[in-house]
Amino acid sequence: MKITTIGYWGAYPAANEATSGYLLQSEGENILIDCGSGVLSNMQNYIELVALDAVILSHYHADHMADIYTLQYAMRILMDLKKRKKPLHIYGHAEDKEFEKLHYYDYTIANAIDERKPLKLGELTIFFNRNVHSDTCFSMRIEKKNKKIVYTADTGWDDTLIKFADKADLLICESSLYNENVGTITGHLSAGEAGKIAAMADVKQLVLSHLPHFGEHDDLLKQARENFDGKIEMAKTGMNWRL
Repeated sequence: MKITTIGYWGAYPAANEATSGYLLQSEGENILIDCGSGVLSNMQNYIELVALDAVILSHYHADHMADIYTLQYAMRILMDLKKRKKPLHIYGHAEDKEFEKLHYYDYTIANAIDERKPLKLGELTIFFNRNVHSDTCFSMRIEKKNKKIVYTADTGWDDTLIKFADKADLLICESSLYNENVGTITGHLSAGEAGKIAAMADVKQLVLSHLPHFGEHDDLLKQARENFDGKIEMAKTGMNWRL
């Protein structure tokens, strides 16, 4: 498996960058995890849109799915021009009316995810865990053979994340807050909490994502390292990991 950072900002993208989006590739499968603002443009630096097989959305906040509607237009144009033959499958939870908008004529097909049932895409198995957030949101664990990637999306502290991320090879964890901001914004983690989850889950590597637009990002690394002594990186556009 290979996963590439397309966007990592929280709320809105910095200049020439994007909010949440990760490109997962395995055995010819190209799967986009979240599709925030700026993701559609940036992703084309790594694959052509005709090669995209599926999108999985953690939830329907704009910084995680703003580009889904322009992606639907792209699918329509590519299919109308006969450059693409198959519709794009988009997976998201069905607990919100936004789910219905994922279906766009015969160009994109909406598929409901179920936290009780893993999703199979090629050789990948994706599990879902309900988060602590203002709206329904799910973490994802992607497994292939004996390798695991966990992507938290947006969440406040939840003990279930520790078991869900147990011994993951890679934990991509939201770090919207500095330790001193804990309690000021609900439904989001601090860097220190991300480090604590990584340590308690005994993961091999931690990546801080969904980064804030204030403060010194190096302090996020320092605060995460107070609780986790494994490898820690901050997400950057184009950064990728192979498992």
